[in-house]
Amino acid sequence: MVTRRPPTIWVPERQDIIWIDCTPQAGQEMRDVHPFLVLSPRSFNDRTSLVIGLPMTTAAYNADNPFAVVAGLAGGAKAGKPSYVLCHQPKSFDWRARQASPHPMKQLNPTAFAEVCGMLNQIIALA
Repeated sequence: MVTRRPPTIWVPERQDIIWIDCTPQAGQEMRDVHPFLVLSPRSFNDRTSLVIGLPMTTAAYNADNPFAVVAGLAGGAKAGKPSYVLCHQPKSFDWRARQASPHPMKQLNPTAFAEVCGMLNQIIALA
């Protein structure tokens, strides 16, 4: 007899890059569906349905943004364009209600993730 495991339910993990719908928005905030770098741990994300993180964009003007960290090159329709993590825009979203899904980049590399965390800490001075 073959024992079947129940399907694994996806929950975003810290350092994951996910798709999330940022609409509704106000002022200078991003709108529509964007990549989002997850900062909060999986246990928090699963228990609360919230995810805390930073939006990402390929907008070229972020090359001069002192609060943007290069995450690598985008794929898909924006292939070859640098992708930036916007460290000055921390947000929390209900990832279940906004129907978040894994991004093809999967996770931010450890070196860039450390740079993002360092930049965010300079902005909000937690440690």
